[in-house]
Amino acid sequence: MSEPSLTSPSLTSLEITAQPDCWRRAARAAASAAGLPGPGERVAVTGCGTSWFMAQAYAALREGSGQGETDAFPASEFPLSRTYDRLVVITRSGTTTEVLDLIAEVRERWEVLALTADPASPVVGAADEAAVLDWADEESVVQTRFATTALAFLRAGLELTGGLPEGVQGVARAAADAETALIEPLPRAVLSAEQWTFLGGGWAYGLAQEAALKMREAAGAWTEAYPAMEYRHGPVAITGPGRVAWILGAAPADLEADVSRTGGVLVSDGARLDPLADLIRAQRLAVAVAEGRGLNPDTPRGLTRSVILKG
Repeated sequence: MSEPSLTSPSLTSLEITAQPDCWRRAARAAASAAGLPGPGERVAVTGCGTSWFMAQAYAALREGSGQGETDAFPASEFPLSRTYDRLVVITRSGTTTEVLDLIAEVRERWEVLALTADPASPVVGAADEAAVLDWADEESVVQTRFATTALAFLRAGLELTGGLPEGVQGVARAAADAETALIEPLPRAVLSAEQWTFLGGGWAYGLAQEAALKMREAAGAWTEAYPAMEYRHGPVAITGPGRVAWILGAAPADLEADVSRTGGVLVSDGARLDPLADLIRAQRLAVAVAEGRGLNPDTPRGLTRSVILKG
């Protein structure tokens, strides 16, 4: 395996660099968007893969802000017996079978808002309202900027309808932090590690899940993800020399000492970077490790842009 490179000509890398501007545009779009959840509504958020992890992050942000009960489920495991006022769907392609089937099942009962990158996709007609974030669409199979832009759009909606949880900054601050995350060098020990465990508390747990998925998708890497406070309930056993524990957001007390005792490397920028911006560093890491292994991060083996199941 060759040494990971910090510069890359890949489509994924180019799409990663566009995120600060995409987030700012998403915040502007949210100001005039129709169909965003209102305070007090009971809301479910869904998607598949990366979109599900963004749904988890948004659900925790919304509920943490006191704007209403909010659940997140993968579209394939949605509990149809439950009752909601609104379903929010995140789907880059707008063609994913499980998502479209779910909308067809619940549209007569609930309002449906779809976030997609393609104005011509079936989900636009299937939903009651659609937010088309086509400026954040991607050529790469691996999702980076569309997913984070969808979350920035929803996060900006929370700012408009009642505010964010205590300690969570607005999208403008996140975009500024993202610019920092794009230019700072990644630690050499992180680039050369053999294993990475991503951690996050609250809304950042969904981001930790996504960071681990990016490493698996792009680089075929051995990665795991857990809620931050669960790390000491078993997952710490995997950390050791040549392995990384990376926390997105605030680190629990004494975590640094726990990782130090294992001989592993701790990455923690929660006091400095917005967790969504720190996800960009994990995206960059995924590209660097993939190319160091001779892999193309744009087209990972076994993956397609959308999962369309045959009837």
